[in-house]
Amino acid sequence: MDQIAIKEEEMKGLQEHGKLKTDIIPYVRLSPPGSYTITFESYAKMVDLVKNGYYESLPFTSGGYTWTFKIYPNGNAQPGFVSVYAKLCNSTNCPQDVYAEIKFFVYNGVTRFYYTRQECETVKFDHENSEWGVAQFLTTTWFVKETGYIYDGEKCQFGIDIFVCPRKGEIFSFDQNVTNPVYPWCIPNFSTLCHCSYTSDTFCSGGSNWVLKVYPNGDRCATDKYLSLYLLSVDNDINYVKATLRVLNQTPCNNVAKQVEGWRNAACNNGWGFQEFISLADLTDPCKGFVVNDVLQVQVEITAFSKHTPC
Repeated sequence: MDQIAIKEEEMKGLQEHGKLKTDIIPYVRLSPPGSYTITFESYAKMVDLVKNGYYESLPFTSGGYTWTFKIYPNGNAQPGFVSVYAKLCNSTNCPQDVYAEIKFFVYNGVTRFYYTRQECETVKFDHENSEWGVAQFLTTTWFVKETGYIYDGEKCQFGIDIFVCPRKGEIFSFDQNVTNPVYPWCIPNFSTLCHCSYTSDTFCSGGSNWVLKVYPNGDRCATDKYLSLYLLSVDNDINYVKATLRVLNQTPCNNVAKQVEGWRNAACNNGWGFQEFISLADLTDPCKGFVVNDVLQVQVEITAFSKHTPC
């Protein structure tokens, strides 16, 4: 009896009884259960001892939670079927609902495949609903040596897979009413700066942390030609920004201002800004009024930004 024949005959048997639920998928597979198995040395003896009750496994862990596997050899809801259930232990201590994908198995010693029943949807477990299962897993008439579900004498093996769905996500928000939107940064001794780049103190704007980064002699292809200026997110949770960067002049109407707006480039470590913000020729010209008493003043005004927060 091959794999396909087993599957078709079992499904036909369930359909004849009118008990095949469309939201639970039956199929066969070669790989064994990954969460837990129960092997009965004598299935008949277990049935005799349990009678109309159930066998409950030892506790086991799956997905960070503790479970037990319950088997009703004579059915839980209706005689004539084996019923199988997953039970979440200590459900009252769970801080939140647990969602899981459940699969039940029984091994066929003839075909060496596992007959499998899988719920199409994830199952919610909580303190009020700590158990879920399949009341009509297989008819009791299939648990005989001729079908292969009783093998090697009187053995029978059941299994279960429990995949706990990780409840991870994020909240996307867009803030257009930014608190403390303006941050000024005074850079003293500008003519003596010798490092490639300088970073401001961290400042808070709109509830997020930021820094300004300046390259006095230019960044990359702007080296020795322009001053480069950037806005960076310290928390790295910002992905869209609208802001204005400025190099201040002693005459405010002569400020150099450039607007940045766009998505963060993950490949770029410099956030939002410009390599060619202002030419060094203009910046260092004492007649232009940008560097006064060897102090350069830069400024950012953040007008809007998006944020994605894990939840």
